[in-house]
Parts: sequence; C-alpha cells; structure tokens
Amino acid sequence: MLGVADCQARLVYRSDYQTYDFGPQHPLRPERMGTSLELIAALGLGPRSDQRLELPAASIDELQFVHRPQYVDAVQRLDHFSSDLLMAAEARRWGLGPGDSPAFAGMHTASALIAGGTLNALRGVLDHQYDHAFNPAGGLHHAMPERASGFCVYNDAAIAIAAALRERETRVLYLDFDAHHGDGVQTAFYDDPRVLTFSIHETGRHLFPGTGFSEELGEGMGRGYSLNLPVEPFTEDQSWLECLTSLVPAVAEAFAPDVIVSQHGCDSHRWDPITHLGLSTRAFAVQTKLVHDLAHRLTGGRWVALGGGGYDWVRVVPRSWALVWAEMNRSALLASVPEDWSARWTEIARRHDFWPMPASMLDDTDSWDAIPRREEIERTNRARAESLRRQVLPGRVRHE
Repeated sequence: MLGVADCQARLVYRSDYQTYDFGPQHPLRPERMGTSLELIAALGLGPRSDQRLELPAASIDELQFVHRPQYVDAVQRLDHFSSDLLMAAEARRWGLGPGDSPAFAGMHTASALIAGGTLNALRGVLDHQYDHAFNPAGGLHHAMPERASGFCVYNDAAIAIAAALRERETRVLYLDFDAHHGDGVQTAFYDDPRVLTFSIHETGRHLFPGTGFSEELGEGMGRGYSLNLPVEPFTEDQSWLECLTSLVPAVAEAFAPDVIVSQHGCDSHRWDPITHLGLSTRAFAVQTKLVHDLAHRLTGGRWVALGGGGYDWVRVVPRSWALVWAEMNRSALLASVPEDWSARWTEIARRHDFWPMPASMLDDTDSWDAIPRREEIERTNRARAESLRRQVLPGRVRHE
C-alpha cells in the first residue's frame, strides 16, 4: 500500500471557496469544506504543502467556453447583490432568484474561483504535472449555459472539459455519482463524441432535476455518448455497485478515454436529508477505487475528482471526501473516526440534528433498518442497467 509521500496527487483548495454561500438556511453549507479538511488532517492524510494547489479563478473567456456571455455578464452585475426590486427581478431571470440558487454578494468571484480550480487542475493532469487532482469544492454539475440551477452558478466540470477539448486532442470520460442527475454536464456535450458522460442517480421521477432517463443518449454525432442509469429510491450498496460494475468498466474500455473526470456527490448516502437513496460510505469507497483503477488502466493515471452534493455536512461529507483523498493516494485508512475530530464537531452535529455521530469511517450497515421492497428495487435497477448495456455495448461509444 502506497503512502501519501509516494503519490502524485494534489488537493485543490483555497479559503475563498467557503465564500460560495447561499445563506445560513440553505442546505449547501460552506462549512462542509472545513469539516472535511479537518478530518483528512486528523486521519494523518495531509495534504503536505507540496500537495496543495491554490489555483487562479477562471477568466471571463474561460467561463464562456460553456456559459453564454449574457449570463456571465449578469452574474458579474449581480455580484454585489442587494434586495433592490429591479435587481431581484434580474436575478430571477437568470435562475438566481428565491429558491435553490439565490443570488448572493460575491457569487461571481466565488464561482469563478471554484471553476478555475477544476479547470487548472485538469490542465495540470493533462500536462503531466501530477497524476491526480481532487477539488472537493467542485462538481457544480447543474449550471446551464444561460442560467443557474440546483445550487450551481458556474459549471466547473463542463468548463474544464470544454477547455481540454479546445486546447488539445483528447477524449474525456465523465462519471457522475451524485444522487442528482448531472444534467448540466450532459447538456454541454450532448452532441460531442469526444466526451462520454455517465450518470448514475436517483430517478428523475422522484428527484430534481427530473431528467437523466435511460432514453437520453445524446444527439447527432454524440448519439450513444450520454449514458444515464436512474435507480429507484432506497437503492442500497449492493444494487448500486452491481449496476456500476456491470456497466462502467466495459463502457470505459470501449470509449478509451485520455482522462477521467469524476463527480463524487455523497448525497446518495442514507443519512442525506434531501434525497431518498440508501448508500453507505462502503459503496463510496468501492466506486472511488473503481475509478482510480480505471484511470491507471486506461489513461496513464490521468484523473480529476470533484466533490458535488452532500447535505449532511458533519457525518457524511467529511468521511466521503476523506475516502476519495485516501484512495487517490493509495493510502491506508484508519478504521475509526478520530475522537478529537468527533469532539470538535459533536455539539454542532446535535444542533443540526446530524446525530448520532459515526464511530467508523466505513458504515456498519448491519445495524441499519431493513429497506422495504428491496428485491423489487434490485430487480428494477438490474433491468435498467441491462437495457442500457444492450443499447450501447457494442455501439457508438466505441472509439474509432
């Protein structure tokens, strides 16, 4: 087992990322960055100073690789948002009104910094400066070319991938494990055979954004390069992983990517307060290892991982992202959550009803209550995975 000192992985972070803040009542809390980084340190996983990347913001031109100029201009104007009625009406026009993605002061600056982190991390991987990079603040996969959506102002993953396509000949495999469909990234490359997007998520019949059905396969030259596997509410580890392992390796090998970008939203966890899936951190560990192994087998190790959704920001997000960083470094992981870290966050966890605190990094699922309709859920998921497999393998995903 390799240790942190032997790896070529980088952690993308700057304190400014915590200014991406929709307000104290919003479920996407900037504090999750602090809980996660503190847990990584408490586990003895660093990162060392030479593993940290403090990267510049995406420029206006770079943001416009994906977003319409009028939208970027509007976000800049709203960067000093106030409650003025005219400004509030302008914000609603661009998806920044009351609701999921309310405008906030400094949002252009914060969003451009996060986008720049992912964009420049991917450039570093493609330029062989390091093998892997992890931007836990990234993965804002719902933002559309002309509007904000689903807590996302700028789509950092899509911007980074678009830059890679502009700057070199490359094929990008995008894997999205968030409970919500990665609709913004899919939209950006729906007709582009150089990018294969694969999203596994809770079915849009029950969860925002209401898309991501198996029939959404791309269009034009991109037909067959947008793959979606919607799973049923209350899906657990075994079914989720069966679907992944039956599809992802075969699809990846057929596509033959030059680099992998993966989004590790952990709102699919059983404890997440706004979704309906039943996963544990054990599944997160397995799926991250799957991506890591594919990167070394198919892309020479070139891999950029992103954070994404996760709304139990004390019990779930820190452990999930610590697992990503540990796997990225092939580093042994402590079995138990460090007591000093738990003591630091216990009172806050109680206050937000994130309780009880977990004792282990990998969940003890034997102690969880049984999920109703388990066999029916597993059959439905298996049938969807098999149907998708028949549609695309062998098929247009094969690189000519």
